[in-house]
Amino acid sequence: MSWISTRFPGVRYREHPTRKHGVQSDRYYTIRFQVGGKLYSEALGWASEGWSAEKAYQVLAELKENAKLGKGLTSLKDKREQAAKAKAEEKARREKSERDNLTFGHFFLSTYFPKAKEDKRPTTWKTEQAYFKHWISPVIGERSLVQVGVIDLEKIKRNMTKAGRAPKTISDCLGLVRHVFNYASRRGAYEGKNPVSLIKLPKKDNKRVRFLSRDEAARLLKAMSMRSRKLHDICLLSLYSGLRAGEIFNLTWGDVDFERGQLFVREPKSGKNRFAYLTSETLGMLSDRYADQEKKDFVFASSRGRKSAYVSNLFEKVVKELGFNEGVSDTRQRVVFHTLRHTYASWLVEKGVDIYTVSKLLGHSNIIMTQRYSHLGENSLRAAVKRLEEPDESKVRSIQNYK
Repeated sequence: MSWISTRFPGVRYREHPTRKHGVQSDRYYTIRFQVGGKLYSEALGWASEGWSAEKAYQVLAELKENAKLGKGLTSLKDKREQAAKAKAEEKARREKSERDNLTFGHFFLSTYFPKAKEDKRPTTWKTEQAYFKHWISPVIGERSLVQVGVIDLEKIKRNMTKAGRAPKTISDCLGLVRHVFNYASRRGAYEGKNPVSLIKLPKKDNKRVRFLSRDEAARLLKAMSMRSRKLHDICLLSLYSGLRAGEIFNLTWGDVDFERGQLFVREPKSGKNRFAYLTSETLGMLSDRYADQEKKDFVFASSRGRKSAYVSNLFEKVVKELGFNEGVSDTRQRVVFHTLRHTYASWLVEKGVDIYTVSKLLGHSNIIMTQRYSHLGENSLRAAVKRLEEPDESKVRSIQNYK
């Protein structure tokens, strides 16, 4: 296609060989001009896109005038770059405005909480829902994320303290606020430092100290066996392998090595996969379950064959019937499912197993977490020292031989 000049100096076009625009061939317009002795050629567009010789000349005249006066845009490239810059700036202003006006309550209800319901156990997200409703929303629900500060968080803490809430509960509630801000940051809805990092959270030693005696464990397992085989087997496995509930629910039959008597523990809380070792009783239990399984992937699958999500409420009912928590107000002394894991570790230490080995069996990320059991090994330590008082057998034999 050859260029065709128009009656407007510097404006020309080419005709499309086949496409029509009205009765004429579609025309593609360009302009040519000089700025500082340099020749510029700018492509504009087709007549079918709204361009004409007159419109092209108007653009050319504007660029020439800008060049003559030494201000404004002197090329369409500059014009496009400026338009793109203005668009980006407008987008940034709009996003900032949206962030500045996004309230904590709106973000929690529309974005954070729906995701929490998908990913978390019902007991967890229901607790978070209650924290938001009773303590968080009244203080910062209507405040924008960027407005929430230390004063607001201290007010939440003060309100909960006056209401007699435990330090652990207060810390968990403010921890939820921290999680929401972190999630907002990841979603690009908040920029800046997490305000919860600027306050001191109440702390309390919440480590459980209660563990079951042999008799209590036997009574619990017997009661469970009469009510639910599945729950009995879950309790037995935790009690004699130290697995957490989530680790048990993650088990598939591919994780069970019957020949070696071990389990492959995937995706534990510490993030490091490990092996757990089976006793003859737990190995027999798993063998029986495997024989009765109907091609289910998970060892303790739900009634629909899917992964179980939480421990049945029946556990709490049986514990109540056995009276293990009767008159117990200290949460650290109450028997819960995690008590079985704690019992496993406690029994090992009482049998003289060293803390390092117990730490590895529990899958703790560091041995500090296992130190809570160290006092249980005092009898073993005392017995070890007592051995110093025993006579040296080699010396005794030497004396006897001499005599």
